[in-house]
Amino acid sequence: MAAAAVIPLPFTISSSSSKRDSTLLSRNSIILSSTSSIVGCSRLTCIIKNQKLTSKKNASGSGLLVKCMASSSVLPKALLFDCDGVLVDTEKDGHRISFNDTFAERELGVTWDVDLYGELLKIGGGKERMTAYFNKVGWPEKAPKSEEERKEFIASLHKRKTELFMVLIEKKLLPLRPGVAKLIDQALEKGVKVAVCSTSNEKAVSAIVSFLLGPQRAEKIQIYAGDVVPRKKPDPAIYLLAADTLDVEPSSCVVVEDSAIGLAAAKAAGMKCIVTKSGYTADEDFLNADAVFDCIGDPPEERFDLAFCGSLLEKQYVS
Repeated sequence: MAAAAVIPLPFTISSSSSKRDSTLLSRNSIILSSTSSIVGCSRLTCIIKNQKLTSKKNASGSGLLVKCMASSSVLPKALLFDCDGVLVDTEKDGHRISFNDTFAERELGVTWDVDLYGELLKIGGGKERMTAYFNKVGWPEKAPKSEEERKEFIASLHKRKTELFMVLIEKKLLPLRPGVAKLIDQALEKGVKVAVCSTSNEKAVSAIVSFLLGPQRAEKIQIYAGDVVPRKKPDPAIYLLAADTLDVEPSSCVVVEDSAIGLAAAKAAGMKCIVTKSGYTADEDFLNADAVFDCIGDPPEERFDLAFCGSLLEKQYVS
């Protein structure tokens, strides 16, 4: 067994090929004997400022599962979720495909490959993404010339893209990410307000919530999406709007995000933020997050729960 080393918080746990256990103790430091191999959602990176973790064999017995444990008596007043990449990993095989199918229907001669779309995701909002792309590489021959007509052109493309995307959702071709339904159920059961705050089109977000979470959950979840605010993430406007209309203080909210721009929006709104990395965001900078996981996770491979969310609202003991 490797010699234990005490390191200050915040700390990072990353997966490796080692099968040795990780013993994580103390509220303001940890004793780390080794990292561990994680399976279940994806490769795990866990960054936490103030929690005790336990580790155990995962269901397959092939590695170790790290779970964040908390016994907080405090609960968030509201739990706010981003949509794409948080509820569902929609970007690569959902939105990107729908954009490309729209471009093909209109015979624009444009295709966004996986890597290019990953770069474009740094721009919040589908209409804004297309506009920035065409401004950079040149507008298609079939696009109008005036700025006003181009706005209408982009809006029409986005409308069709949303229609195609909703077909994918209605067919349930894109599943919920692990642990999403569980965490929402915990919140609703405890009277914690739940909302989805997204830069995506409101119809698309509503379809995801309704078809994938089911109508009973959907009727209890508020949705803030699309052009409900004039400035999109990383601007905090959508999170501040949610707090205001839900009648809760921003400081009493916990946000679940998957991207650096979403994290920036949540922190600028004065909220705690947990990041669950998605396919496109694994390598982004989440230094300012209150915790970072590969997913929420369902038992027996659960990463964190509602009690952990509440514990983030308590005093931080960070050395």
